[in-house]
Amino acid sequence: MEFRHLGRSGLLVSEISYGNWITHGSQVEEEAARDCVRAALDEGITTFDTADVYAGTRAEEVLGRALHGIRRESLEIFTKVYWPTGAGRNDRGLSRKHIMESINGSLRRLGTDYVDLYQAHRFDVETPLEETLRAFDDLVRQGKVLYVGVSEWTADQIARAVKIADEMGFDRLVSNQPQYSMLWRVIEAEVVPLSEQEGIGQIVWSPIAQGVLTGKYLPGQPPPEGSRATDPSGSGFIGRMMSDEVLRRVQDLKPIAADHGLSMAQLAVAWVLQNPNVSSAIVGATKPEQVRDNVKAAGVKLDAEALKQIDDVLGPVVERDPAKTVSPSRRP
Repeated sequence: MEFRHLGRSGLLVSEISYGNWITHGSQVEEEAARDCVRAALDEGITTFDTADVYAGTRAEEVLGRALHGIRRESLEIFTKVYWPTGAGRNDRGLSRKHIMESINGSLRRLGTDYVDLYQAHRFDVETPLEETLRAFDDLVRQGKVLYVGVSEWTADQIARAVKIADEMGFDRLVSNQPQYSMLWRVIEAEVVPLSEQEGIGQIVWSPIAQGVLTGKYLPGQPPPEGSRATDPSGSGFIGRMMSDEVLRRVQDLKPIAADHGLSMAQLAVAWVLQNPNVSSAIVGATKPEQVRDNVKAAGVKLDAEALKQIDDVLGPVVERDPAKTVSPSRRP
């Protein structure tokens, strides 16, 4: 495993991190989830990402039990706050009340005294940004949180947060967690340049485009049984990438992967790691062998010719428009 600094901070994270959106607490049984976590640890992954909303808080519980007994100082545990975790009016958003209550719930479910990174899961247009950042800063002072970040914020939102933090003496953001893959490159236009300027690293999710970039989905054919595309939790999310045009072009990536001795998944993960602003790529799994396959992308260097070949193959199916962000109804 290779390691990178999280943004301009001193925190080192594994180049490939393990995330449990959709899988833990919902798609796979707990024993299978524990097996995947063990495989991640065996392969050198030290960074684990979750969120309070995943599987209705159950994902944090499963991850906490799976990591029980592992030396805490050897891990980097990330979680998030924003989405509803209860029926009350204040059980959502980035108000001081919700943040303070949510971190206590997350720590209890994860079985830890602190998280290494606490992330605002979306931008809250109904709460003053100063209130959110002050609450985050207080958690850092209390020792419950070591670093703070965001997820799926626009460049303008990140810039506002950085400015306020500097003016008020708060801890700065060190990370953003956006969707990023060969097929979805919207962060390259505005988010990455700003982040490079401000010392913010990307922890990217869906580097394999929810399995589309593995090549297992074939144009003109129904998706395999048991795949993400047939699961109610994930099928709606990847629908836009399941057109025959996209799937045909993905199949054309297979010779490039073969030429470099990589599986399609490894090629996809290695591709996002070529971006120097990416601190870590999150992979998920329902089987340990998927984890073992994905981690082989760590340390892979793709030359300029390979990157050009990928661009030539994918061509017009790549989404680059920064105006097209993830729908607020989806929770990666």
